[in-house]
Amino acid sequence: MRMSCGLTFRAAKSCWVVNVSRQCSRGSVGLFVPPSPPLDPEKVKELQRFITLSKRLLVMTGAGISTESGIPDYRSEKVGLYARTDKKPIQHGDFLRSAPVRQRYWARNFVGWPRFSSLQPNPAHWALSNWERLGKLYWLVTQNVDALHTKAGSQRLTELHGCMHRVLCLDCGEKIPRRALQERFEALNPTWSAEAHGLAPDGDVFLTEEQVQSFQVPSCARCGGPLKPDVVFFGDTVNPDKVDFVRRRVKEADSLLVVGSSLQVYSGYRFILTAREKKLPIAILNIGPTRSDDLACLKLDSPCGELLPLIDPH
Repeated sequence: MRMSCGLTFRAAKSCWVVNVSRQCSRGSVGLFVPPSPPLDPEKVKELQRFITLSKRLLVMTGAGISTESGIPDYRSEKVGLYARTDKKPIQHGDFLRSAPVRQRYWARNFVGWPRFSSLQPNPAHWALSNWERLGKLYWLVTQNVDALHTKAGSQRLTELHGCMHRVLCLDCGEKIPRRALQERFEALNPTWSAEAHGLAPDGDVFLTEEQVQSFQVPSCARCGGPLKPDVVFFGDTVNPDKVDFVRRRVKEADSLLVVGSSLQVYSGYRFILTAREKKLPIAILNIGPTRSDDLACLKLDSPCGELLPLIDPH
C-alpha cells in the first residue's frame, strides 16, 4: 500500500500548500489505521464485563489510539512507518552528539509542527476522558507524545515519554512551549522554504539534505544551550522517578487495559510485568499481535475509536 501526502511550506509567505495524492484521498482519519476484522459483538460484551468489574482501572495507551486522529505509528502492518518507508526514528545519542543531526531534526519538525499541533482527539480519547470523569478510570498512562489525551480533558495522566508540545534546554533545563519555538524558527528563517513528502509519527516530515542545510536553529534564550523536545527519544530511558510513580499506580489498580500498543518497547511492557506479578486481570485492545497477548485474559483486534465509545463505564 503506497501512501504519499505532499506538504509544501513557504516561510516567506507563511503559508502551506498541501498536495494530497489519490492514495490519501480518503483522508487522514483512516489513512494510518491498519485493517481489522469486523467488530465481534461477543468480544464487545466481554470487554464490557471486564470494565464493569473493574473498580480501579489503569489504562495504558500507545500509538494505536492516535492513528484515527491522523498520526501514523511505527509498527502497524501496511500503514506503520516501518511498513511504508525505510526511515528510522531519531536516536537519542545522535541528537546529543551531532549539531547537523539536531539541525535536520528541527527543520523536519518545523515543517511538520503546524499540522501535528492542530490534530484533535478522536472518540477513543474522549471515551477515556469520560471514564475518568465518571470515576471509572483510576489512572491513565500514555506512551504517546501528541498531547491528545490532554486536549480531551484527561487529568489523571502520566505522559510516560514526555510531550512534543514542550521544549527542553539540554544545558540549563529551561522548558518552553513548543509554539514559542516555532515563532523563533520563523524569525530566523524568513525566506526558507521546503517541500516534504510523508508524515512521521512524532510530528516531523521527510526532507532532503539540501533543504536542511540552510535551516537555522535557535539555541536556548536563557543560556545558549541546545534545545530538544521534552520527549524520550529512541535509545534514551524514562526518568526513574516517573517509572516508580507509574509502578505504584499499577500496584494500586485492580485491572489493566492496554489500548493501541504492541508493547514492543520495554518502557511500557515493564508495567505489564508488574501487573502480572500482582495477578491483575489484563485486557488488550490493539489491531495486530502484541508482546503480551499470552498474559491477557482478553484480546480485541478493533479500532480504538470504534470500540471504546460502545462501552458503558457504569
